[in-house]
Amino acid sequence: MPQTVSMIYKALVFEKAVSLAVLDTTALVNEAIRRHRLSPVAAAALGRTMTAAAYLASWLKEDASSLSVSVAGDGAGGKIGVCSDGGLNVRGFIEHPGVELPPRADGKLDVGGCVGRSGTLTVIRDDGEGIPFVGTSELVSGEIAEDFSAYFLTSEQRPTAIALGVKIAPDGTCSGAGGVFLQPLPGADEETLVRTERAIGAYAALSSVIEREGAQRILHDFDITGLSEREVRFRCHCSRERAASAVLSVGRKEAENIVREEGSIVVHCHYCNTDYTFDGEDVARLFGENS
Repeated sequence: MPQTVSMIYKALVFEKAVSLAVLDTTALVNEAIRRHRLSPVAAAALGRTMTAAAYLASWLKEDASSLSVSVAGDGAGGKIGVCSDGGLNVRGFIEHPGVELPPRADGKLDVGGCVGRSGTLTVIRDDGEGIPFVGTSELVSGEIAEDFSAYFLTSEQRPTAIALGVKIAPDGTCSGAGGVFLQPLPGADEETLVRTERAIGAYAALSSVIEREGAQRILHDFDITGLSEREVRFRCHCSRERAASAVLSVGRKEAENIVREEGSIVVHCHYCNTDYTFDGEDVARLFGENS
């Protein structure tokens, strides 16, 4: 039965020395596929990034807090952008959603080729305190999990073992997607770090596990303490009202010129692939109400 909502489960493991997060983002990825008409490799690249962004956003202190992730690599898929708030309303896009690449030698989707192996991963996190945190690291492989592990180590000085997976069915939908994050807490000893790295190795086929048994099955692999769970949804903050503000920002003269030349003004949201169209009457009404 298709997943209707994505979930994140969090707990403490390894004698409460490590934070565990397990995500099932199948529904999230399927909504991205529907909105952006993603090719399989584009869905895998964007889906892995959205899963990692959802994990990062789960640490935000307030629902109104915000987080954005930008993956700027030299791959065929172009730039990836993902945003979330503290309420885990996630949205994202990939610059070339229809990109097609041959599979890797092992038959898997070439996410590294789609993302690129040279470039940067940037995270901007704003907890509403007026001083956003900005962290940037170099891409390692373009496979996303390794790139986020490098980000956590270099930008946040928090070693984090990560497994990410997105499985695309023959009909182009996502049959299983999610992530496992193991993050030692401050003060964890070397033995715990080694144990964490060893544990993440069991999830090389993570998306297949989620497809067959669900993300909650992974929790049974650990002796967990303090389990919590939250929903994760694809939800954009764009609206016709915000699009109207964009039209107003160009000024009456320029707006009227665009309508005269193009027939209408179209404001496009990259994150959810929605167009807001304003014809001549709409523009006249907007500027009449705001004169």
